[in-house]
Parts: sequence; C-alpha cells; structure tokens
Amino acid sequence: MSEALVILCTCPDDAVGRQLARCLVDLKLAACVNILPAIRSIYSWQGEVCDEEEALMVIKTLKSGYPALEAWLRVHHPYDVPEVVALAADHVSAGYLAWLESGVTT
Repeated sequence: MSEALVILCTCPDDAVGRQLARCLVDLKLAACVNILPAIRSIYSWQGEVCDEEEALMVIKTLKSGYPALEAWLRVHHPYDVPEVVALAADHVSAGYLAWLESGVTT
C-alpha cells in the first residue's frame, strides 16, 4: 500500500504558487495542490529577521514520489532554499488514497 505525504512549501505569492502547482500536477508529481494566499512568514535569513507576505502550497503526493518532487522544486522554485517540509499522512481514507495513487507517477 502506498504512503501519502502532505508537503508544505512557501512561495513569494499566489501567482508563483499557481504556476508551480500547475506544473506539479501536470507532471504527476502531485495529485493536488492547495494554495493559501497571503500568509505572513517571520523567519531568519542571512543574519536578518524577515517579515514577508507569502503564499503556502499544501501539496498532496506519495512518499515514493517525494525525491522527484523535491528535485523538481529545487530547480524551478524561485527561492535559493525553498521550504519543502513533508509530513506523513498516517490516516488517509481508502478512496482518497486510491485517487492520490491514480494522480501521481512514481
């Protein structure tokens, strides 16, 4: 049985998120990407505390496809160090998991 992952990835804005999300789904690296616009991120970068508005992509994929998804994001994401945080989905309904498996090529 496949293992589902939920991946969090911030991006500069909604437009970039939509572009990245569309490619991830078109390439079957992810079955679904939700985009939460206008989040506030406060973080440390190169010795400074930054306070930025960003968009958050919530990416649904399979554990087996994670290496390819991460490699793609490292190449195509506009940030030098994109946030790619994968969370195991311990409990996923059978129907949703079957749909997820049909939408991701690993």
